[in-house]
Amino acid sequence: QVQLVESGGGLAQAGGSLRLSCAASGRTFGTYTMGWFRQAPGKEREFVAAISWTGGTTYYADSVKGRCTISRTNAKNTVYLQMNSLKPEDTAVYYCAADSIPRSGIATTRTSYAYWGQGTQVTVSS
Repeated sequence: QVQLVESGGGLAQAGGSLRLSCAASGRTFGTYTMGWFRQAPGKEREFVAAISWTGGTTYYADSVKGRCTISRTNAKNTVYLQMNSLKPEDTAVYYCAADSIPRSGIATTRTSYAYWGQGTQVTVSS
């Protein structure tokens, strides 16, 4: 079992930056691929970024590629999402998620992730 708690959301201006954190409980955090998803009002939850359990592989949605960086520190049971050059369309609730199967590859679909945080709101003003 993995429990996830996101933090770092807030209000930012267009062009600004935010760093989201996701703290995980459980001694097996380091064996799970981790992902970030987001959900804007009235829209489906969508994939943002993922990082392999080793940290050696990352993958990004086209909408954030070049502006966001996902990273993890397994010793601290934490995964991060650094977001730069923010746009109003980045406004959403951001969710951290852990893959359902340990030591699996990168996944971009919601159904691949079994554990979810409660979400943190990101609002970008123009």
